[in-house]
Amino acid sequence: MNYSEYQGLRFERPEDGVLLVTINRPDVLNATDKRTHWELSRVWKDIDEDDETRVVLVTGAGKAFSAGGDLDMIASDKGNPARVAASLREAGDLVYNMLNFEKPIVSAINGVAVGAGLAVALMADISIASDRMRITDGHLRLGVAAGDHAVIIWPLLCGMAKAKYYLLTAEFIDGREAERIGLVSLCVPHEELMTRSLEVCRKLARGSQLALRWTKRALNNWLRVAGPAFDASLGFEMLGFFGDDLAEGIKALREKREPNFPSAMSPTSKR
Repeated sequence: MNYSEYQGLRFERPEDGVLLVTINRPDVLNATDKRTHWELSRVWKDIDEDDETRVVLVTGAGKAFSAGGDLDMIASDKGNPARVAASLREAGDLVYNMLNFEKPIVSAINGVAVGAGLAVALMADISIASDRMRITDGHLRLGVAAGDHAVIIWPLLCGMAKAKYYLLTAEFIDGREAERIGLVSLCVPHEELMTRSLEVCRKLARGSQLALRWTKRALNNWLRVAGPAFDASLGFEMLGFFGDDLAEGIKALREKREPNFPSAMSPTSKR
């Protein structure tokens, strides 16, 4: 399998049967531009046809896993029906292509993970967090509904009460708390992250491949049941790209301050 056409992802083979996929835009904390967002939605189909790969390990270059969607990309989508439709399709493809991917995926979450990057991290079959990890779904900070992956998997991982709390408040969660509430499989000291992740991958690569894949397929039916709720969440997220809150959310993130969303203003303050 030739991965040379990928621009935002790097591919290595650290172990027999293991493909290491690294989100490789460290100068911007691995934020996903249009090309990288498309690549993350597409790559699972290519790896599925790669006979050399039995297990995938995915991580981020440098000190972040992925800081989420590039703000310039998000701003260019605002009010643009064609771009919003493309983003909706890619966001759905990312989740469903990982869901339907036959081989085990392990994520080594080495730092900040937000947005599409967080979707990759948590849609992995086994998620291993560094104790330096910090994650947030982040959509509510932008002023759009929680889309991407959250509705399909957070309630199953950590329960509805915790899912609602963290998705509605968009508070950050560190590695230890994420492990405590069941949002990630394991949390390990940062220095041990890649060693432990490769140990897990090695064990999976040496296991019965049909048994592993069939077990994953059966377990993922729990996620498929949530497919309609996920599809609705994507639609609601994209509706936000035609409202006024998104522009304020982008501006607030760039200015590193709390947003003042127009929808949160009282009727008298709008006059």
